[in-house]
Amino acid sequence: MGQPVRDYLLTLCVTAAVTYLLTGPVRKFAIATGAMPEIRARDVHREPTPRLGGIAMFFGLCAGLLVADHLKNLNSVFELSNEPRALLSGAALIWLIGVLDDKFELDALIKLGAQMISAGVMVAQGLTILWLPIPGVGVVSLTPGQGTLLTVALVVVTINAVNFVDGLDGLAAGMVCIAAAAFFLYAYRLWYGYTIEAAAPATLFTVILMGMCLGFLPHNMHPARIFMGDSGSMLIGLILAASAISITGQVDPDALKIFEGSTRQATHAALPVFIPLVLPLTIIAIPMADLILAIVRRTWKGQSPFAADRGHLHHRLLEIGHSHSRAVLIMYFWSALIAFGTLAYSVHSASMWIVLCVVALSAIGLVLLLLPRFTPRAPRWAQSVVPPRYRRRKRPPEPVVTEGTEESEAAEERVPVPAGLHGSTAIGNRARFTDRRKAGTPS
Repeated sequence: MGQPVRDYLLTLCVTAAVTYLLTGPVRKFAIATGAMPEIRARDVHREPTPRLGGIAMFFGLCAGLLVADHLKNLNSVFELSNEPRALLSGAALIWLIGVLDDKFELDALIKLGAQMISAGVMVAQGLTILWLPIPGVGVVSLTPGQGTLLTVALVVVTINAVNFVDGLDGLAAGMVCIAAAAFFLYAYRLWYGYTIEAAAPATLFTVILMGMCLGFLPHNMHPARIFMGDSGSMLIGLILAASAISITGQVDPDALKIFEGSTRQATHAALPVFIPLVLPLTIIAIPMADLILAIVRRTWKGQSPFAADRGHLHHRLLEIGHSHSRAVLIMYFWSALIAFGTLAYSVHSASMWIVLCVVALSAIGLVLLLLPRFTPRAPRWAQSVVPPRYRRRKRPPEPVVTEGTEESEAAEERVPVPAGLHGSTAIGNRARFTDRRKAGTPS
């Protein structure tokens, strides 16, 4: 089992390296082609930032698939399944539409149509949902029409959920990376733990998705030097959805053979095991909630569901006082708690410690959420190793001014100068003296 792990690690590193190395040249290309839209009312950044980061991520995807095709332990995925080719076809189409949108601002309905067509391309090549495990009922086989509709719906919802959460530097890439890591652990367990070969494509997709996000994050963390744009957010959303479709629609739950008895009894008893079959719906719970709230909010106001605003969850975190970095970390925390909590419960559902740990971490998360202006300070012995913002500030000694001296007269005559944007400029009167005659200039 050690060799497959090394192959997956190599695939991840190659994908991350290609994405990271190409992001710099892509940034220069985006600036040269004018893919730097003006600042919009809902934007958080204050300077025009190039998009098209999805170009580097797409080539990272291609590099990951190419490397995996030449590795002994991963080559079987391409020989036994057509899903990698189906993923690449759908990803290329949605990526191309995203690139055009980053440059020319396409209409929302055009993008929605492209998302549905991309899902249809994958369905036509075999990447579709064949059955669903329903607790208390059993495994329900789907007709081709039902499978196609469900597949298209899952792809469209996942893409838009990821696109909605792409509002802060590093937020979408980090949350999808966390989701992919949790999903990879589950898919890997199915493949090598239960020898279910149908889980192999999802395992490969998620490790490549992790590499794409990890390679792009250094360029996208606050302050971001480049945005992934719709070419990147729709791409990673589609890959995440394809992983869910692959493992949910292709892996037969009865192949787990954990419980004996009728199908209905086995499905009901194995509920914790079936939870990760819809894991992508839980790991994008926060983006999904943001998507639903946005649709309800805009519809209630009589606006189009596609109308942009500043009412997303990350915008609200900034409004209550959290800094940009802290808002992103809070979203990371909740995504990891939901994803890995669900994963742990599926592995050891009988352990009460897992439930208690999730509850305790949720309480900690709520405390951090309600303390937007709390900044922890490190103890004195750790001052030299922590970032400057966590160090204790030394108050400078106040100068002693004696009445009647020149220092006291200068202090009385000094006029405070108001600071401008970020404190780097000044507005208003910049004169150092209240009376220009005191500076030795002619009247």
